[in-house]
Amino acid sequence: MTFEEIGIENKYIRAIEEMGFKNPMPVQVEVIPHLIKKDCEDIIALAQTGTGKTAAFGLPLIQKTNSSDKHIQHLILCPTRELCLQISDDLTEYAKYSGGVKITAVFGGASIERQISIIKSGVHIISATPGRLLDLIRRNVVKISKIKSVVLDEADEMLNMGFRKELEAILKETPADKNTFLFSATMPNEVRKIADRFMKNPIEITIGVKNAGAENVNHVSYIVSARDRYLALKRIVDYHPEIYGIVFCRTRKETQEVADRLIQDGYNADSLHGDLSQPQRDIVMGKFRIKHLKLLVATDVAARGLDVDNLTHIINYNLPDDLEVYTHRSGRTGRAGRSGTSIVISNLKEKNQLKIIERQINKKFDNKPVPLGKDICEKQLFHVVDKMEKVEVDNEKISSFLPAIMHKLEWLDREELIKKFVSVEFNRFLDYYKNTADLNVPDNTKKQREQKKGGGFTSSRGGFARFFINLGTKDNIRPVDVIGMINGYTSIRDIEIGEIDIRKNFSFFEVDHLYSEKILEGFKGKDLNSRKIIVEIAEAKKKESNSDFRSDRKRKSFSRESTRQKAKQNRRRN
Repeated sequence: MTFEEIGIENKYIRAIEEMGFKNPMPVQVEVIPHLIKKDCEDIIALAQTGTGKTAAFGLPLIQKTNSSDKHIQHLILCPTRELCLQISDDLTEYAKYSGGVKITAVFGGASIERQISIIKSGVHIISATPGRLLDLIRRNVVKISKIKSVVLDEADEMLNMGFRKELEAILKETPADKNTFLFSATMPNEVRKIADRFMKNPIEITIGVKNAGAENVNHVSYIVSARDRYLALKRIVDYHPEIYGIVFCRTRKETQEVADRLIQDGYNADSLHGDLSQPQRDIVMGKFRIKHLKLLVATDVAARGLDVDNLTHIINYNLPDDLEVYTHRSGRTGRAGRSGTSIVISNLKEKNQLKIIERQINKKFDNKPVPLGKDICEKQLFHVVDKMEKVEVDNEKISSFLPAIMHKLEWLDREELIKKFVSVEFNRFLDYYKNTADLNVPDNTKKQREQKKGGGFTSSRGGFARFFINLGTKDNIRPVDVIGMINGYTSIRDIEIGEIDIRKNFSFFEVDHLYSEKILEGFKGKDLNSRKIIVEIAEAKKKESNSDFRSDRKRKSFSRESTRQKAKQNRRRN
């Protein structure tokens, strides 16, 4: 279908064609005919990020705007500053031949005085983040009592980021006869509750399978020991010379550490997380968008709203705590008809989580072996040769240099010349990957993790040591606190942690047995709330505890006998 056939006027078609769009995308074909109707219904549209949702709601809103009416007529709410700006920029492009439709972006981290000035000068459509918009409403700057429609874009992300109260407060200020259009990649219960409360018999439109991953994305998993996670990341990146993607980590600290290590190892990478100031964030994103960076290492919150269409890969350095977030991560590649790859670097304990994700996205992971050094060298070699083969030669610019170059290299025969040329860029890979180990973990966990007698640990690769710690529920200790202490006291990256068993007065935890000495050393001399922390290998503790228990019984028995004898002596005296 064409944009004209789905009801878009010629002046807007002219603008979007100048932006490079010829035909509407599926979400636009389904949504636009409903939105451009004079008396349209409320709509819930479920579609992945990067499927053309902005034009699906943006074009109808602009077309229905009365530019002679100076009131705010349409409101678009979205989770992040980047998405807010992107929507505003796109709508401004769509409206350039509209004859006066004014659009502005309202978000935190920027001058509120400037935003107030723009709004007072008159705008028809506002793209906003919930927090800043609510601030402006309470200042009586933004008046939304006469708006005709509200768009909730990436509603699931807004709720994940904790904007529920702000959304409810804003929607309560809007008129009852408005239209509400909700766009989301997934439909969790929280989004359904918002829809049930603030929407009137909405039409539900689903593009693809509900809550499923993008169609053009391949899903790949690599199984490694947790301590080899960073080495596996480097091999995956080296095996894909043209990679341009985002590496997702769980925490700000881990994000910065991974980015720092990549930079130290010579990769074009940088970090994006909540500890960066807005100017720092803008600089990083500017470099990433123009491909001066090939890898952006980011947290989920920091990456929300990023609009980069041509990413080749998403790498999950860790799986997200909320597995539904995986759908959002993977949806950042494979956009606008392109194909993409979402990679998970996993350990054996996470296999069940991968199965849950498979059911969620209705696709299977392709479990691949981590590339060996030989595989990577071969891939990089042919990449160098391919670049050389396809490079364009400007004879006019280099002709004056050629005689000197020919003279310099005339002593080399053809074969020797090719060898030297390839070695210029290729030697570092040969040196680095020479005699490197196989990082792949065999799937024989039943053998490796048989029931351990006496609390000891297996000696095979992937085995766990079990530790006793003298802290429990009475100390307000949770599993996450134990993990934090292990990581903080040992300063070990990617240590693999097994079961954590919290009791009342003490607890047990499992850690990769190769780090047993470092665990014991790391906890030495540490305390919690002025209480000395004791950590020991559980088998030793068990024996000691039994010995202490017997000794304690003897002490108590002796004490009771001594008390009885003293009482007899006192009665005799009396």
